Formats: sequence, structure tokens, C-alpha cells
Amino acid sequence: MKREIWDVFDADGNLTGKTVVRGKFFLKPDEYHLVVHIWITSSDGRILIQRRSDKKKLMPGEWAATGGAAISGESSFEAAKRELFEELGIPSTEETLKQILHLKRRNTILDIWAITCDTDPKDLKLQKNEVAEVRLVTVEEFNEMVKSGNFHNYGKEYFEEVLSAITARKGATV
Repeated sequence: MKREIWDVFDADGNLTGKTVVRGKFFLKPDEYHLVVHIWITSSDGRILIQRRSDKKKLMPGEWAATGGAAISGESSFEAAKRELFEELGIPSTEETLKQILHLKRRNTILDIWAITCDTDPKDLKLQKNEVAEVRLVTVEEFNEMVKSGNFHNYGKEYFEEVLSAITARKGATV
């Protein structure tokens, strides 16, 4: 597996000029790396969720958001576009993929993106070492998964903000 290099940002989101190798570092309290989450909804309001591969070191087998860390030199949009295509085979553009939230959590700057996609889940091209399966769920089913612990717990405020943003969003469909 090739080394993944991340840029290091300051608390204001500015590049520091420093890079780190994934898994071989500890960020200081005032250092951050960029992470993206992508929330996919169908035009009828269902949410496409994914279960992480059982072989993943972090959160194996858990239902979670699509996403990952930006590699050195990538913008937030470029990272979201890459992760969405690598993990699910969903193409995107600046017209279809829209940033909906920007959060700072622990040592991450977390940008959350949304896209509307009506591709049948069985037609997606899953990156098997990352994604075990995908499923379309209603908002009610999603909320029940979160409540019962069957979806990764990103925190109450995270879910409230994300659900508010994705249910209010109307955008281009891929």
C-alpha cells in the first residue's frame, strides 16, 4: 500500500507548509488535517449509506458516511470528488457536489458535501477494500439506525446539522 501524505493546517484552516504520513504521526493540539464526508440523497429524499469493509482498521463493518482524508495538495472539493468516485463510482462536478457544512472536530477540519444521485445502488461500483455494501434508507430508517447504534456515532449535533442541510437542499441530480 502506498503512503498517504496529508497537509497540516492551522486552527484557521491555513496550510502550515508541514505534511505528515498517515498513521505515522500525532498532530499537535493546534494542528489539523482535512477530512471530507459526502452525503448522497436520491431525488425522493432517501439517503444512500455505506457499510465499511470488515477489513478496515478504523470502524470496520460500521455503517458510516462516504468520505476520507484529503491527500496533500487536494482541495476539499477535489478530495470529496475523488472519494465519492473511488468508493462508489459516482461522478460529480462543481454543479452537482455542494459543500453544506464546515466543522472543526478534534484534529480535523471536516467539510461535509452533499449530492443528489438516483443511480440504483446495485449499479454502483464499490471499492471493495473500503465499502462492503450500500443501501438506500428513508430519513426515518436512518434516524432509527443512529438511535439504535447501527450507524457510526458522529454525535448528536453532527446528525442534526447534516440532516437539516441535506433535507433542505435541492440540487442537480447525477
